[in-house]
Amino acid sequence: MSTADTRWWRDAAIYQIYPRSFADHNGDGVGDLAGVRARLGYLRDLGVDAIWFSPWFPSPMADAGYDVADYRDIDPAFGTLDEATALIGEAHALGIRIIIDVVPNHTSVAHAWFQRALVDPSYRDRFWFRDGRGDLPPNDWGSIFGGPAWTQVADGQWYLHMFDAGQPDFNWDNPIVREEFEDILRFWFDRGVDGIRIDSAAMVAKDPALPDFDPASPPDPHPWNDRDEIHDIYRAWRRVADSYPGGRALIGEVWLADPHRFAQYLRPDELHAAFNFDFLGCPWDGKALRRCVDETLDAHAAVGAPATWVLSNHDVTRHVTRYGRAETGFEHHLRQTRHLAPTDLALGTRRARAAALLTLALPGSVYVYQGEELGLPEVEDLPAAARQDPIFARTGGADPGRDGCRVPLPWSSPPAAPGWLPQPAGWAAYTVERQSSDPSSMLSLYRRALAVRRAEPGLGDGPMAWLDAPADVLAFTREGGFACVVNLSQTPAPLPPGTVLLASGPLDGDLLPPDTSVWLRL
Repeated sequence: MSTADTRWWRDAAIYQIYPRSFADHNGDGVGDLAGVRARLGYLRDLGVDAIWFSPWFPSPMADAGYDVADYRDIDPAFGTLDEATALIGEAHALGIRIIIDVVPNHTSVAHAWFQRALVDPSYRDRFWFRDGRGDLPPNDWGSIFGGPAWTQVADGQWYLHMFDAGQPDFNWDNPIVREEFEDILRFWFDRGVDGIRIDSAAMVAKDPALPDFDPASPPDPHPWNDRDEIHDIYRAWRRVADSYPGGRALIGEVWLADPHRFAQYLRPDELHAAFNFDFLGCPWDGKALRRCVDETLDAHAAVGAPATWVLSNHDVTRHVTRYGRAETGFEHHLRQTRHLAPTDLALGTRRARAAALLTLALPGSVYVYQGEELGLPEVEDLPAAARQDPIFARTGGADPGRDGCRVPLPWSSPPAAPGWLPQPAGWAAYTVERQSSDPSSMLSLYRRALAVRRAEPGLGDGPMAWLDAPADVLAFTREGGFACVVNLSQTPAPLPPGTVLLASGPLDGDLLPPDTSVWLRL
C-alpha cells in the first residue's frame, strides 16, 4: 500500500466491521480476526479503501465490547494481538487501511484501574466517585441506556456511568487519564493502525460540579456533553497523530444538533473527520435531504474538513427497514415506538439502492456498515431470550435495543454454525454466496458503484453543483461531467441528456422512475 496519499481520509470508502458478527472462522458462533483475514479478498473486491473495526479489545461484553478492560490487547474471543498485527499487514498489502475504535468516555468495571479504585481511594479520581445525597445518587443524571447514571459501591460511594453500570466514566480532568490515552494512541499507531474512531467523542468532559440537569432549560454546553474544554483533549491527540507518517486520522462520533458546535471538532488542529448523523437520520424526502447536504457541506467548508456520509451503523435500525416505513428517518428516542412498524421491504430495498448511489456520489468520504452491501433488513423479531443489548434489559424490554442490526452476516446458507444472535430463515436470499453471481443483486450494485467511484477523478473529495430539477428530485454534478440524479418523487422524472454509467434500478427510456438513482456522463 502506498503511503504517499496522506489525505486518504478525505475521500475514502470505509467499511465498518462489527467483529462479533462479521465472519466466524472457528465455528464458535462469534466472529473473529481469523474470519476477517479470510475475507480480506472479499473486501478488496468490494472496493473499499479502509476498514473500521468496532472495539476488538478484551471486554466482559456488558455492552458488546464498548466496555473495554484493556486497551492494548485483543479479546480472546476474537484472537490475539499477534493476529491483529498480521491482519494490519495483510490489509495494507491489499491497499486497505485499518481504523480501530477507541472508547475514551468510559471503560469497564473489569479494567485494572477501576478494580484498584474499589479498594484504593487514591485511584478514584480517575473516575467520578462521589458521596450520595442521603440514600439518593449524587445528582439526577440518567443513563443513556435507561435508568440512573449512578451505581453505589460497597463503601457507600457512587460512581458515574452515562451508559451501562459496567461502563464507569473516566474523569478527564485528571492528567493521568489524558496521558494514558495518548500512550494508547501511540501503541496502536506503532503497530500500523491508520486511524482512530473515537466513540462518544463529545462526552468525555463533564461539568466538575456535577449539577442536576433541568431538561426544560438545558445549559450550553451540556453538563455531560460537548463542553468547551474537550477541544484541548483532541488538540493533544492531533499532535500525537501528526507525529506519525502516512496520514494517521482521527474520526469522531459526534452527535450534535448545532452544526456550528459540530464543526468546532473539525478545526485544523483537532479531528480530521466526524460522522454525519444528520444525514443518517434524515428521512427519505427530497427537500430534507437537499437541506441536509447543503448544511453539511457549509459546516465542513467553514473549517476545511471533508464531509462524511453514512446510512447505517451498529447503533441504528438498518436503512432498508427504515426506508420501507411511513416514517423513514431515524432518532434514537423513537426507536421503541417505531419498532415493528409496518415495513414494505421491497420499497425499502429500492430506496436503499438509490441511497447507495447518492451517498457514493457526494463530496467527501463514505462509510458502509457491514451487511448494507447485501441489502440486509433489521431483524426485529429476535426472541427476548436471545437479546443481549443492555438497552433492552435496562428499559425492561420497552426499547428493543440494537441487536437487530448486529445479527451475523449470511455468507452462505445454511450458516456454517449458529451465531451469537440467530439469523432469520429468510436470509438465505441475502447470502454473499447467492448475490455474488447475481448481476442485479445489492452486492453487485455496490461493487460496480465503488469501482466507478474509484475510477472517476471527480468523485470523492471535491466540489459539486446542483442542477435544476423537478420537486423531490436531487440532481448534481461533479467534476469531469459526472452527474447524479435521484428521484424521490412519486412520478417518473426526465433525465438530462448523457450516457448512463450506472443505475440503481431499471430506467424507463429517458425517464427516471421513483425511488431510483442514476449516474450519468453529461
